[in-house]
Amino acid sequence: MSEYIEITGGAPVSGAVAISGAKNAALPMLMASLLSAEPCVFENVPNLEDVNLTLHLLEHLGAQTEFSGSRIRVVVPQLLATEASYSLVKALRASFWVLGPLLARGRAARVALPGGDIIGARPVDMHLAALAQMGADIKVKHGVVFASAVSGLKPADIDLRFPSVGATHQVMMAAALAPGVTRIKGAAREPEVIALADMINRMGGEVIGAGSSNIEIHGKEELGGCEVTLIGDRIEAGTYLLAACASGGSLRADGVKPAHLGKFLDILTAMGVSVECGDNYVSVRRAGALKPVHVTTGPFPEFATDLQAPLMAALCFADGESSIEETVFEGRFGHVSELCRMGADIRVADRLATIFGKPKLTGAVVEAHDIRAGAALVIAAAASEGESQIHDVHHLRRGYQTLESKLRGMGIKVGVKYSDAEDVMFTGC
Repeated sequence: MSEYIEITGGAPVSGAVAISGAKNAALPMLMASLLSAEPCVFENVPNLEDVNLTLHLLEHLGAQTEFSGSRIRVVVPQLLATEASYSLVKALRASFWVLGPLLARGRAARVALPGGDIIGARPVDMHLAALAQMGADIKVKHGVVFASAVSGLKPADIDLRFPSVGATHQVMMAAALAPGVTRIKGAAREPEVIALADMINRMGGEVIGAGSSNIEIHGKEELGGCEVTLIGDRIEAGTYLLAACASGGSLRADGVKPAHLGKFLDILTAMGVSVECGDNYVSVRRAGALKPVHVTTGPFPEFATDLQAPLMAALCFADGESSIEETVFEGRFGHVSELCRMGADIRVADRLATIFGKPKLTGAVVEAHDIRAGAALVIAAAASEGESQIHDVHHLRRGYQTLESKLRGMGIKVGVKYSDAEDVMFTGC
């Protein structure tokens, strides 16, 4: 039996929705708990598959974990293992980020390379080069990174050729236990990077400059525990706001900082959408036709690649020709063919997608190829006429907490159903 979501579209998405804690902040912060023997407590944590996979990995490495409601407590009295197998890393690419904390505290690590996936190769060479600069002895054999730092990691000046969020996370965690000053030039500026830096500082560390392109980490001999509250999930907020835009509705997303959305809010305004911001919310209202826009993805504060697919779904309903250039991940247009099954007119040439908007799309049987592709299909289904079936919803479970109940709260008719594998095969999914 396989699970799928059925959505009957056509009604405006309206009302208010509570945004969950940010998954992309939760994962590195949970891994940072490996840096201390004292308890770390996290509030506002989303109950998602990726979070539970991270806890499973931490337990494998020696952590004791408790997950109750939206609160997680992690304590790692001692590292019982320094290995993250391919099965763990394959299930969750971000598992590779444990390399830095394991080296910093355990002085050895064996972590499988994550390999490529459906949205691109996402190489980790910057991670390995940075850790090598910090004195780690690194060898790669049979798809596994063998790393050691017998005398501990040393501070270094790291110059990232691209503002990689993962590499910035990795170096910050590793440097937190490397006495001396490590400098990152060309660091990622995402809100999730700031959140990790704030956590390290609460643990007694000293990270200066997070949110800028230049970060200094003053490493300590040891770190303590902490209590932190996760920031709101800007990608979840953007997804639901775009659903309202596509369907001609109005929506308030509570629990997200407007500044965390970067230039996305400017794009909504350019689309003719009325945007209102408060300290901890963003609301949108669409009064007329959506205007076409031409955008390019990029590192924060530019337009986030994780919102590329959801924005494309909304632009399918715009009055005119739009374009999206994807500069962060190659191959992140897997959702295009599924949107076209619903009647969208999208043409792709290399990393540029041109979207010819239409007044309406129609429901269809479609397949979610990754988390954000699934989100795009939810948006398109909510704004289309008739019923849509979205298969492979396990991807959505990785990034959207209590998805169906939140959709219902916004006025979307949605249900969860099950089908035999043979049924899916015969529908072409």
